[in-house]
Amino acid sequence: MVSEQDKRRKLMELLSRGVEPPVIIFVNQKKGADVLARGLEKLGYNACTLHGGKGQEQREYALASLKSGSKDILVATDVAGRGIDIKDVSMVINYDMAKTIEDYTHRIGRTGRAGKTGVAVSFVTKEDSPLFYDLKQTILSSPISTCPPELLNHPDAQHKPGTVMVAKKRREEKIFA
Repeated sequence: MVSEQDKRRKLMELLSRGVEPPVIIFVNQKKGADVLARGLEKLGYNACTLHGGKGQEQREYALASLKSGSKDILVATDVAGRGIDIKDVSMVINYDMAKTIEDYTHRIGRTGRAGKTGVAVSFVTKEDSPLFYDLKQTILSSPISTCPPELLNHPDAQHKPGTVMVAKKRREEKIFA
């Protein structure tokens, strides 16, 4: 589990380990993609963006740049989560956790395709707790994934949201005075 404030530091730690390109970093907002990509460029990484605010020509250029190797990192929204085939993606980073478990599955499916190996890393915050149960189940159902203890033991990962009734504590009342 990571705080919003620690995400950028964690990302830099991860990338500084010498990750083999291409890498896809998923965020939830167009502006976030642009800001993160600019920040990565300033630090010397070759990054480009792909999101719904880009025209078709700009999207194709970003994909071609990643595929050709002129760019190493694609910072994208869920526009890139489905139907886009980029060979040999070594790592997918969910900088922002997907809003649904289906989107999460499509995102991490960008790596390890066609018998290749790849790694998916997700920065999960307490705001993502409605997904904890499904995320835990998805990770546990994979023969090659490891569920971190923080998620495995988190109270919100024990039951699907809305399936357990929580008794509200009654105030002490005087029924007869």
